[in-house]
Amino acid sequence: MNKIVGKEYLSEKIVKLEVEAPLIAKSRRAGHFVIVRVGEKGERIPYTIASSDIKRGTITLVVQLVGKSSQKVGALEVDDYITDLVGPLGKATNIENFGTVVCAGGGVGIAPMLPIIEAMSKAGNKVVAVLGARTKDLVILEDQVKEFADEVIVMTDDGSYGEKGLITEGVEKVIKREKVDLCLTIGPAIMMKFVSLLTRKYNIPTLASLNTIMVDGTGMCGACRVTVDGKTKFVCVDGPEFDAHQVDFDEMLMRLKAYN
Repeated sequence: MNKIVGKEYLSEKIVKLEVEAPLIAKSRRAGHFVIVRVGEKGERIPYTIASSDIKRGTITLVVQLVGKSSQKVGALEVDDYITDLVGPLGKATNIENFGTVVCAGGGVGIAPMLPIIEAMSKAGNKVVAVLGARTKDLVILEDQVKEFADEVIVMTDDGSYGEKGLITEGVEKVIKREKVDLCLTIGPAIMMKFVSLLTRKYNIPTLASLNTIMVDGTGMCGACRVTVDGKTKFVCVDGPEFDAHQVDFDEMLMRLKAYN
């Protein structure tokens, strides 16, 4: 069992939990995720590790309160315990000095983008973070992103904060003014699809993290299967990051409707 040592609401439906997990904190890398279970009969839920503190022996998880299981996780308070916590899982992000890297994070996808931004910055890249959300209240972790990104552009659908417009507009603004060597995108599948279509037009290598479709986290349930370059892949064991220009986003969007 893993103890909750910190809790903070980032918005009405998004909560940040700091959890004791010293071994995971020590070994995790950008892109890794964990499987969480609350209660002996609880559902297995995958969460990307937003950050870790090796000295404190903790990891940070950001939970969007949408279904019964995520609400059970979000209902935990400081000094409560997570029944099971397994990780780090998945393949870590390939971190090297690419040059100029654009990191496009949408909504709660900003949380798993944070450790990538940090790692890319420490590897010597110029990092431009483009954060997108429907409204100001849904822009999360902006201050933490600013600690590592060379520039932060915030786009909101309603114009209540930052610039009014879609995240693709912010990404394209960067592309038009300077050479971009790599783009990474994490967020709703429809957002990643259109970021991918945009960067394909400009021939910019792009990675998309498809963690939103994961369920089991071990490859056994098959719920996270996606088609990449015409081949079946499992997000939890083959990913969660893939060449965005090879992902069949239309198929992924169709399969995600099953969870509605």
